[in-house]
Amino acid sequence: MDLKLLFSTFGLVFLAELGDKTQLATMSLATSGTSKLAVFLGSALALVATSAIAVLVGGELTRFVPEIWIHRIAGVGFLVMGVLFLVGKG
Repeated sequence: MDLKLLFSTFGLVFLAELGDKTQLATMSLATSGTSKLAVFLGSALALVATSAIAVLVGGELTRFVPEIWIHRIAGVGFLVMGVLFLVGKG
């Protein structure tokens, strides 16, 4: 296993998820007081499922689109979202 890739993926996803709408929704659900374990398991499973989809799609996508173009498209997407958030349209 590539530990450098493992830790860089963990760090990137961890930082990206901090304070986002998913975390806020999870905090909101946890305030219900009924079962924090159910909220944790549900949100953890959802993140695992979406990550699995991303890995599968990303793996298949590289069969048709060169990796450099996937990186470029993702980079442009992040830049566009950043600009939209800065100008208040996000």
